[in-house]
Amino acid sequence: MENTKLRNWAICFVLVSTFIMVNSTWSASEIAGQGHTWKDGSEIYSKICAYCHEERVGPRILKRKLPSDYIQGIVRSGRRAMPAFRSSEIDDESLAKLAEFISKN
Repeated sequence: MENTKLRNWAICFVLVSTFIMVNSTWSASEIAGQGHTWKDGSEIYSKICAYCHEERVGPRILKRKLPSDYIQGIVRSGRRAMPAFRSSEIDDESLAKLAEFISKN
């Protein structure tokens, strides 16, 4: 069981890391340079967070009423297997949208 959890965390980490490296829509510079913005927090969650948090790799975070400040802190600093996301990977405005969506859903 422990090996399965470790493998799942490793897979999640690799998926998120790979997504960040290859997906230019995640880049803050592209957002500023070409005008791309996420539609809303739901879109960010479904395209980024759900890879781990809906597939039993990471903990469920919806329907837990987590405070927005807490969510933003975890995203910026990381925790356990959750990687930290720099402002060049998710800008502050998008992170606020994401945190509001998670805290209210």
